[in-house]
Amino acid sequence: MSDGIDFRTDGEIARLTFDRPKKMNAITHGMWSAIPDVVAAVEADPGVKVLVLSGAGAHFSAGADIGEFRALRSTAEGAATYDEAVTAAVRALTTMRKPSVAMIRGNCIGGGSQLAVACDFRFAAADARFGITPAKLGIVYDFLSTRQLVALVGPAHARYLLLSAQLVDAGRAREMGLVNEVVDPDRLEESTTEFIRTLCSRSQTAIRGMNEITQRILAGQWESDAEVERIRSDAVCSDDYAEGVAAFLERRPPRFE
Repeated sequence: MSDGIDFRTDGEIARLTFDRPKKMNAITHGMWSAIPDVVAAVEADPGVKVLVLSGAGAHFSAGADIGEFRALRSTAEGAATYDEAVTAAVRALTTMRKPSVAMIRGNCIGGGSQLAVACDFRFAAADARFGITPAKLGIVYDFLSTRQLVALVGPAHARYLLLSAQLVDAGRAREMGLVNEVVDPDRLEESTTEFIRTLCSRSQTAIRGMNEITQRILAGQWESDAEVERIRSDAVCSDDYAEGVAAFLERRPPRFE
């Protein structure tokens, strides 16, 4: 695990915390590189149902650590290598079958927004600020993250964020569709945890299957195929399906294992 990342599990919930509060949780190359391993550990742990991303202290993340750029991105080859680590981190979060939730305070800028957008859900404190800033650095945003942003907020809002590199407050981010919920800062942990508990109470067979199908659609798949039908068929044959139907007919909450 890289310095700057704190990863731990608490029952059904895994938590990845960016832990460089004195640097506003700026993301180093090592931190980018560690994220795929965190995701793999979450996916492999049968007891974990949800991954939560957050930042230590007052901010989610101010973005990539620009202080590394002269050493690591000073050549085309160096930039390509650095970008491989970023893309691997984004792809790992994007392709998770277990749901991921970004819990956002303070600044969520640049690479911070990039990782938040790669999550399935984003809960923000009312004092949070968002921005995607490659236009300030002479960088063209990568294809995967651009596609995710366009899918999330639409092309008009995506262009606004990318081309202007301006920051928006949490209310504006909610209007754009960039975040799911905006709550009082004092209630962020409570509100996020309440939603996570809801996710944990649902059929994990259904959640993971629908998450995979959603990702296939976002990646450009337009019609069902044999793999999609297998996912749906396996769900019908699962214990979750039997329990869900029984609970409905018996007028009780389902107890999914």
